[in-house]
Amino acid sequence: MTNHRLRRPLIQSVVHCSDFSSGSHTAFAHALKAALTAKAKLSILHVANDMEADWTAFPGVRNILERWGLLSKHSPRSAVPQLGINVRKLTIQHKNPVKSVLEWLERHPTDLLVLATQQDNNRIYWMSRSVAKPITRKSRLMTLLIPKGITGFVSKQDGAVSLKHIVIPVAADPKPQPAIQAAARLVQQLNCRSGRFTVLHVGENGQMPTVRFPSVPGWRWTKVTEDGDISKIILKTVKDHKADLLIMTTAGRRGFLDALRGSQTEQILRKVSCPLLTIPAGGWMASLLETESDGAT
Repeated sequence: MTNHRLRRPLIQSVVHCSDFSSGSHTAFAHALKAALTAKAKLSILHVANDMEADWTAFPGVRNILERWGLLSKHSPRSAVPQLGINVRKLTIQHKNPVKSVLEWLERHPTDLLVLATQQDNNRIYWMSRSVAKPITRKSRLMTLLIPKGITGFVSKQDGAVSLKHIVIPVAADPKPQPAIQAAARLVQQLNCRSGRFTVLHVGENGQMPTVRFPSVPGWRWTKVTEDGDISKIILKTVKDHKADLLIMTTAGRRGFLDALRGSQTEQILRKVSCPLLTIPAGGWMASLLETESDGAT
């Protein structure tokens, strides 16, 4: 194992796209926790029919921070930046939600995108339209997806983190090291004191790609090799082990949730029983994590 020294947070800007549904509220809790942990900017985007924003529908950031015990009751708006975060609430046009969000992301550098998704046998929905797929594919951003009906690992009630088991599927292509590095980073920054990483390879014994396992106090690395259908094995592993998070480096050339029917990542997202963090191979975040891992050798 390599020695691992925690560096400054990689996350400087978090974006959460919301449709104000219950699923979006769950995703927002994860976005807020990520921003608090990294002392980052947090932008909440809502795509509306017109530019008239219903500000009362946006998540009440101060109310949540008060409930989490981070602010005293009836704190002024100026108290929020004192926690090290800067929160913006924005409404953008609805005519073409995919184009609108992508254009906004082009103008505003973003490190982590957080979305709620609605699982369905045939499609993945966000804001009642199949838009999560092209946004995550074309933006090439590290993305945390919270399927509808899943509570995730951040409590909406008190902000507590329940992250004990992370599953990381690996293959020779795309490079698996960024996902390994991201997992180690995540549990340390969230102050998760103990748990288990399961590094899963679907294929023949002895064919697991070589990866470097950062030393994380209180956490252990377990390697598992299974043979069979990739998507089914990943889903079964997540379910059987009651994983709290699935982290994947996703195909670089075509990008996340590629347009090919039967995409393995899309099949997994349809049925996965925990949040999914994707790191597009070839993207700047994957490159940064890879470089960081090389430097820790």
